[in-house]
Amino acid sequence: MTSTTETGGITGTPDKDYNLIWYVEACLSNALRLENYIQDAEREKDTEVVELFRKAQADSRKGAELGKQMLRTRLGE
Repeated sequence: MTSTTETGGITGTPDKDYNLIWYVEACLSNALRLENYIQDAEREKDTEVVELFRKAQADSRKGAELGKQMLRTRLGE
């Protein structure tokens, strides 16, 4: 169920900006978490899983960078 009410009054940040900030944080957090998974797979010498997780980590970093660029533009930095 989607709310049509802006809840930015609660956080002090408009939903669209808050959501973008959350997205960047989630991408960065995912990149960090994947580093642990990569190390686990490397210890097991499972190169197929290492490659999968490295690709996912690169995608997370890319998402974070795109989100940060958008935030810079939208917040006027």
